[in-house]
This record gives sequence, structure tokens and C-alpha cells, in this order.
Amino acid sequence: MDIRPLTDGYAVSPQIAAEEATEIAAAGFKTVICNRPDGEVPPEFQADAIRAAVEAAGMTFVVNPVVGGAITPENVSTQGAAIAGQPGPILAYCASGNRSSIVWAMSQAAARPVDELIAVPARYGYNLEPFRPMLEHLSNQ
Repeated sequence: MDIRPLTDGYAVSPQIAAEEATEIAAAGFKTVICNRPDGEVPPEFQADAIRAAVEAAGMTFVVNPVVGGAITPENVSTQGAAIAGQPGPILAYCASGNRSSIVWAMSQAAARPVDELIAVPARYGYNLEPFRPMLEHLSNQ
């Protein structure tokens, strides 16, 4: 498990396995967000399998599948609502953590400086610079 904290209350990770749920809960996470579409993974890594383990470990599970290169306004609003409305800290995962970083940044654009939204994920190798125009647009809404 490779947890990468973007803020005190939000971290991203590459794909998690069901057997890691108790370790995630022991690390203090209260909510897990799945940003990985089921079509990308075999059944043991699909949302229902991970949900069962996460909920059995006492955490909340949110499904918000984000397709690479096709992030929707619904993805952004669902991520933002989960961040605002679910108990934290929150761990969001996808294949590498990149999509979870991008959708986080877009959902937080109205509340945080764009430079910060790009710099924080960059510490983990996530390049959000191509999203700067979109983040700037979202920050002005």
C-alpha cells in the first residue's frame, strides 16, 4: 500500500486490495473513495469486493469511477461532495493515484490556490500542469 497525503484529510493511492482494508482503517482513514472503473480490473479489485472489505473494517465507501481523459462535471461534484460530506480522513484510489489527484484538485479549485493544487500532487509525480486552465476556470466560478 502506497498512501500519498495531499492534505491532512485527503490522501491518494494506487489500487488497493480488499485485504488492505484493516490496515487502511488502522492508519486512521474513515472514508475510501474508489475512482477506478470496474472495467479496468479483475473482479477481486472491483468496487463491490473492495466495498465489502472497507465497510467490514468500519469505514465508509464511495464509488466515483473516473475514466482517464474523460473526467466529467459529475465526477468533480461527487468527489467534492464526498470530501465535504463524509468523515475523514479520506483515502481515494485509482490505478496510480493520478486521477484521484486530478478530480480532487478540480473539486477544490474554488477553495485553494491553483498553484497549490498543482504543486501538492507534483510531490508524488502527478503532473497536473496540463489542467491549469481548467483549474483556473473552476477557481473563478
